[in-house]
Amino acid sequence: MTVDEFLTWADGQPGRFELVDGEVFAMSPERVRHAEVKAATYLALRSALKQAKSPCYALPDGISVRVDQDTVLEPDALVYCGMRADPDATEITDPVIVVEVQSPSTRSVDSGLRLTRYFSLESVIHYLIVDPVKRLVIHHRRAQGGLIETRIATQETLDLTPPGLRLPVPELFADRASDDDGA
Repeated sequence: MTVDEFLTWADGQPGRFELVDGEVFAMSPERVRHAEVKAATYLALRSALKQAKSPCYALPDGISVRVDQDTVLEPDALVYCGMRADPDATEITDPVIVVEVQSPSTRSVDSGLRLTRYFSLESVIHYLIVDPVKRLVIHHRRAQGGLIETRIATQETLDLTPPGLRLPVPELFADRASDDDGA
C-alpha cells in the first residue's frame, strides 16, 4: 500500500494507524501518563514558539508525516515553519521538530526505526524522545556533515535552534509532578 492509498483508506477508519514499508499498523491505546506528557509537551512547544515570536507552528498528535512513498508516521507532536498549513491538511511535509513520547510498546521503535526515518527527511533538525517514566528527554539533533548528536536531558532547558526555541524539560512533566506531590 502506498501513502496516498493509506491516507484514503485511513480517513474513514475507527482508531489510529501508521503505514511502515507499505504495511498498516494499528496504534495501541494510550495510558494516562503518556497522554498527559504528550499534552504537556505540545503546550510547552506552543508556549516556546510564542515566547520566541517564531514564524513556526506546533501541532499535537493526529497529523501525519510522510517519510517516503510507503511510510507515513504520526508523531506525538511536531513543529513546522513557514506558511500556516491548510486547515484541512492531514499531513505536514516539512517538520523541523518531531516528538515521540515513549510507551512500553514503542521504546525500541522510537529509538530505531523512527529515528532513522525522521532524519531521512531533510527538514527534520530535532527529534525528541520523551520518557514519561524516567522523566527525561533524549534529544537527537542534526549536526554538520550529516552527523546526529544525542543529548539526554532531565532538568535542563533544550536549545532547539533552528527554529530558535528554548524548551524547559521540567515543563514536559509539570502536570504529572503536581499529581505525584499530592497537589
